[in-house]
Amino acid sequence: MLQDYPGEFQIILVDDHSEDETSDVARAIAQTFRRADRLQIVKAHPLPNGWAGKVWAMQNGLRHVPADAEYILFTDADIRHPASSLSSLVRHARKRRRDAVSLMVRLHVKSKWETLLIPAFVYFFAKLYPFRWVANDKRKTAAAAGGCILVRRELVQSEEGLTPIAGAVIDDCSLAKLIQSRGGRLWLGLGDDVMSVRRYATLAEIWDMVARTAFVQLNYSVWLLIGTVIGMILLYLAPIVTGIAGVCLALSGYTGWIWTGILGLAAWCIMSCTFVPILRWYQLSPWRAIALPAAGFLYTLMTADSAIRFWQRRAGAWKGRPYEIP
Repeated sequence: MLQDYPGEFQIILVDDHSEDETSDVARAIAQTFRRADRLQIVKAHPLPNGWAGKVWAMQNGLRHVPADAEYILFTDADIRHPASSLSSLVRHARKRRRDAVSLMVRLHVKSKWETLLIPAFVYFFAKLYPFRWVANDKRKTAAAAGGCILVRRELVQSEEGLTPIAGAVIDDCSLAKLIQSRGGRLWLGLGDDVMSVRRYATLAEIWDMVARTAFVQLNYSVWLLIGTVIGMILLYLAPIVTGIAGVCLALSGYTGWIWTGILGLAAWCIMSCTFVPILRWYQLSPWRAIALPAAGFLYTLMTADSAIRFWQRRAGAWKGRPYEIP
């Protein structure tokens, strides 16, 4: 409501049959700050077959965007933007000559499970989609973070709109691929002052968030699932197991194991050092990096559980309707 953007802008809130009174809260805030003219509340049509819930909500919102708008900002109701957010995003897009600018917002990190798993979530995402690769036009890496995506209007508000990604469960990266396929140039970075207020107080809440989409990321492939599990074990569990076991055996008199232990500990140390920048971004102690193997182990279990949920048709239900495997 109180963005310092120098041009005209309007907020279109899509109520996709919410049960938490989001529309009433938004309306009250707009009236409090005397900005009711900037808010338009749209009631989403019933979810049709073949559409994922969030993509359908975005499609409904696009129908109400003025034809003379230059940019569209897709964001979630639980994202807190500073007053300079919109101006900064547009400035980034123009300065870098990008058609889509997305920020990985700073997720909520307070509880013990958030502290252990949320920074690791960002770390693994950045490994899957290196930010520099996303901004490199010579590469085909396409990714975005769903909480904050600024895009040129004409790339998404067309006759077909978001129909090509109608059933996308991982809507942000699917949207980035769609924009790229239409000639758009991408940029993805960390949002220092754009934050999520959504809390994940328990392990179960984080587990559900990951299990909802992990198997989708693997294209529902059993072979990719097996390869991922093996890869995670080799990368994040084998170094700590061989390191500790090798040192213990060497101290017990089995000197032949000393180099196994040293190499395992060295790999653990290198792995931890690569994780430190994300911890610093979250203003957490660098020493927490030694717990990365524990986070990796839990994410491996979540990925396996994601596959089981999809096979049992329990995955990520939207208003009681489970996602379908194509």
